[in-house]
Amino acid sequence: MAQTVSEFVIGRLREWGVRRVFGYPGDGIGEFDGMLGKAERAGEGLEYIRPTHEEICAFMATAHAKFTGEVGVCIATSSPGGFHLMNGLYDAKMDNQPVVAIVGQQGLNSFGTFNQQESNLERAFDDVAEYVQTIVSPAQAQAVVDTAFRTAITRKQPCVIILPHDVQGLKMAEPGAEMWVSRSSAVAPSTAIAPPLEQLQAAADIINAGERVTFLVGAGADGATEEVLQAARLAGAGVVTSLRGKQVVPGDIPFHTQQVGLLGSRPSYDQMRECDTLVLLGTNYPYGQFLPETGQARAVQIDIRPEQLGLRYPTEVSIWADVKTALTGLLPLLRQKDDLSWQEKVAAKMRDWDDELAAQAEKHYDDGVNPRKVYAELNKRLPAGAIVTCDAGTTADWYGHYIRLREGMRGDLSGRLASMLAAMPYAEAAKFAFPDRTVVCTIGDGAFQMLGMNELITLKKYLANWDDPTFVVLVLHNDDLTQVSWEMRTEDANPVWPTSQDVESVDYAGWARLLGFQGIAVHSDDEVEAAWDTALAHRGVTVIDAYTGKNIPPLPPHITYEFAKNTGLALLKGDPNGVGAIKDSATSLITEGWSG
Repeated sequence: MAQTVSEFVIGRLREWGVRRVFGYPGDGIGEFDGMLGKAERAGEGLEYIRPTHEEICAFMATAHAKFTGEVGVCIATSSPGGFHLMNGLYDAKMDNQPVVAIVGQQGLNSFGTFNQQESNLERAFDDVAEYVQTIVSPAQAQAVVDTAFRTAITRKQPCVIILPHDVQGLKMAEPGAEMWVSRSSAVAPSTAIAPPLEQLQAAADIINAGERVTFLVGAGADGATEEVLQAARLAGAGVVTSLRGKQVVPGDIPFHTQQVGLLGSRPSYDQMRECDTLVLLGTNYPYGQFLPETGQARAVQIDIRPEQLGLRYPTEVSIWADVKTALTGLLPLLRQKDDLSWQEKVAAKMRDWDDELAAQAEKHYDDGVNPRKVYAELNKRLPAGAIVTCDAGTTADWYGHYIRLREGMRGDLSGRLASMLAAMPYAEAAKFAFPDRTVVCTIGDGAFQMLGMNELITLKKYLANWDDPTFVVLVLHNDDLTQVSWEMRTEDANPVWPTSQDVESVDYAGWARLLGFQGIAVHSDDEVEAAWDTALAHRGVTVIDAYTGKNIPPLPPHITYEFAKNTGLALLKGDPNGVGAIKDSATSLITEGWSG
């Protein structure tokens, strides 16, 4: 019996190496879903993960790409389902991840007739997708699927295949040697781009001449850890990582000063102020105010995305290549620095910074558990191979400050999209990709209410599938959109507006227990250590409901006059948390110090 277009597409996904998809059904994709079920019954299907919402599907596909290096695939029905994919696909676009979305559509005859759920999906997805195409005939299906995967892999961007309902059930036709018909292949192209020797030599000359060399390493250097460290040791360099690049360089490397910026370290800030050579590796770090002054440092950049070269800081050498291949060619050209005083100074400052962080984690606050304490104790207990996720609220600050991903560990978040929504779907995708590892999702109560609480239901559904079911969700429970509250104070000198900022209090530990999971409520600093010990020893899902203070400021490592002035003005304007915020800010300011 001849196969249908849907059956062909499913088989082609397998040829492209896809084994797992994240989908949500609906009538617009119904025939395709039916063939997914048929393939499953025949033992030839794909692992179909169905969370509670299409937006989760897209975030999980993006996270799958990040954690595995494979193409993430999500599936949804026509207009309503497809539109829900948008946020997760923008996450893939902005963080340069290969994702293919398969979206249903109403029948061909409905196009342009204002029929129910018929909308111009190509126009809708045009901005987010590097390639978007509707399959309108069986002879076209092969080329569209293959082009979507090739483009996703080489451009590191999301692509969208639109599959009308009637086309899904048409008999597949083998493309022939005909006019207008393309015959394509399911062969992944190479992305190991090697630069010319003269560019590598020019880069080496700059690095060799530098006396205070700093490497800024992003997620684009994933897979090149050993090459990055070899180059840094030869150059006597200090290493700073972007938040998404955190997993590239192990956290126990002495001259790795972690992140830079509002949620970075003071040693990283000092490196950027003092370096005479900056080497950007696989990063599109956007916060120019934390990079060296123009003309201070000679700069080299290596990136697989050519449009990002020389974009954030003026570079003398811009190398279009993947980081691993370029560094492999660069290493023989680097000379071993005899004077390692710069690297040793960086390492000494990092030791002092860690002492400061430890001191801040032990401080007690009147309005709740110290969130720094929660993260510091987690970091001490992370098991080998653990995976940690966070959202884009204050959890990102504490994750940046305290979590040290050692060799073999992984961690990630929504980067340039900076989405609060991604922590839970990222953690779930990590667990599906690595079912034998401990996964820890750290999330604020605002984000947990958006795309976290319902996903405990998904965990319940799939828990038995995992070799090690240890999965911990840490909820920072302070009934406030804390990151935005502090941004209102520090950026715009406005007091917190409770109408927009208050989060309705919910018993998150109780919700976990209702679903049959372990729920632990933490009301004091003294309960933090036992909570982590209990959670990480439990073979199952645990929700730690930590009642943390909302007045504890996520301070930058270098507190400027503008930052302090705006905070003071906001509190003077009648901030509802004024007394507590002033007290807790003063405590932190004394510990960190500030400069005008």
